[in-house]
Amino acid sequence: MSNPHAIASASPNFMVANLWAQRRLIAQMTKREVLQRYRGSVMGIAWSFVTPILMLVVYTFVFSVVFRARWGTGEDESQTEFAIVLFVGMIVFTLFAETVNRAPSLILTNINYVKKVVFPLEILAVVNISAALFHAAISFLVLIIAILISRGSLEPTLILFPLILLPLVIATLGAAWFLAALGVYIRDVGQTIGIITTAMMFLSPVFYPISSLPESFQHILHLNPLTFVIEQGRAVVIFGQMPDWSGLAVYYAICLLVGWLGFFSFQKLRRGFADVL
Repeated sequence: MSNPHAIASASPNFMVANLWAQRRLIAQMTKREVLQRYRGSVMGIAWSFVTPILMLVVYTFVFSVVFRARWGTGEDESQTEFAIVLFVGMIVFTLFAETVNRAPSLILTNINYVKKVVFPLEILAVVNISAALFHAAISFLVLIIAILISRGSLEPTLILFPLILLPLVIATLGAAWFLAALGVYIRDVGQTIGIITTAMMFLSPVFYPISSLPESFQHILHLNPLTFVIEQGRAVVIFGQMPDWSGLAVYYAICLLVGWLGFFSFQKLRRGFADVL
């Protein structure tokens, strides 16, 4: 049994080297996590395709038909075009929300790893976001198919989407580490984070363009860390535009810092897990 009070390194070098060393275990646990989610259901893993499509249909109907929202992509903008633009925002938000909403309970639901065995607890957050990335990849595949059916071709800049999504993945992982550790000591975190992510969904340009808001409110959306990725993601996937490289560089720097700070806080707080649990 490992010493729960042992000082765990929190350096960036250790973070990268440790995760690389545990890559096979992470892959195995991610596979188990994905399969376990659909175990016992009739459709099985096919739900990973069906769920985003159903949600897309519902959101498209509500916002394009009921509220008559438009993206301003052209006078002849169809509901299909609206759905495609909307879907990019949904992919980004769902990846973030799925990870952070589950993060506060990661340690609480795996107490046996804390007390009984020698186990790298830090990989639980990585497995969590890896499972979310799997579902995001499925949704992205659905998006590509929808674009091909609607337009008949893809924008060449589409290949840059992973480059734009990567910094958010790093920052989200950092947030997951922090929330996983904090959730051990403050159980209300799990209830609070769901409210926060819901607010972030409506305070980001998932369902509407930023230009539809008065200028005095637009800066509020830019404070949302999801906004930049959603806007840049649509630029490269839908509109065939190159990303804002200078803005992306700043975003990378901030997200790398957030990722490491999350790991740092997890490593410092983990020494008390065994005592609390």
